[in-house]
Amino acid sequence: MNEILYYDLKDSPSLSPSLATQLCREMGRRIVGGHLPEGELIEDETKLATRFGVSKSVVREAVKLLVGKGLLEVRRGDGTRVRRRNQWALLDDDVLAWHLASTPKPEFLSQLMDMRRIVEPKAAAWAARHGSDAQLEEISAAQRKMEEDSRSIEDFVIADALFHRAILRAANNEFLRAMEGVIFSALLSSIRLTNADPRQNKSSIPFHQNLLQAITSRNPEEAERAMERHLDDTSSRLAQVIDGFECQGGMTAP
Repeated sequence: MNEILYYDLKDSPSLSPSLATQLCREMGRRIVGGHLPEGELIEDETKLATRFGVSKSVVREAVKLLVGKGLLEVRRGDGTRVRRRNQWALLDDDVLAWHLASTPKPEFLSQLMDMRRIVEPKAAAWAARHGSDAQLEEISAAQRKMEEDSRSIEDFVIADALFHRAILRAANNEFLRAMEGVIFSALLSSIRLTNADPRQNKSSIPFHQNLLQAITSRNPEEAERAMERHLDDTSSRLAQVIDGFECQGGMTAP
């Protein structure tokens, strides 16, 4: 659900993707998930075509797409190899979405949380300062939806994501909006762990209420502080879940 929701939040085209795009996504998920390890050669195009029931031209196009995202490299006479993670285009929408389809990795989750701490407090301040009345109403509507849907994990996740998206967009900064993918990936990755029980949804609502109050009151300083408090709480709960998973051996290292 999270990968699909990510594309929906990014307003990705709803048309059915081409065969090459479908194959690109399938191979991309396997690379990001570690099923195709970094540094190793993948099967040649003939074997891939047979495995996935597509033509060689479809395989070539899918590989070209993955090369463009930094996940694969093609060397004449050597084959096609999975590139090291530090060479991936991590801010690419597909790469971020594919992480949502794989087992959460502690370091990746931690780094995403760091990005939220860098971006979202200032976004909240700018939303309070620069957001239009219509944009602030969109934030308020998402907050109301969170309270209405607190008993449903999936509906709550959607409302929560829309709340944070509305704040980013109300900041009215084109470069900040380009960071939406990172925020969505971080939010969707963490909330599926921290709010696995619907009763946990209610505990985060007061943080959102305080944040909304600061933004709609046009108080940038308090909006920034309210977002920081919210992220402190999220980070603390996420750390507890990660520790529990690692003790049980249920979460892999990067």
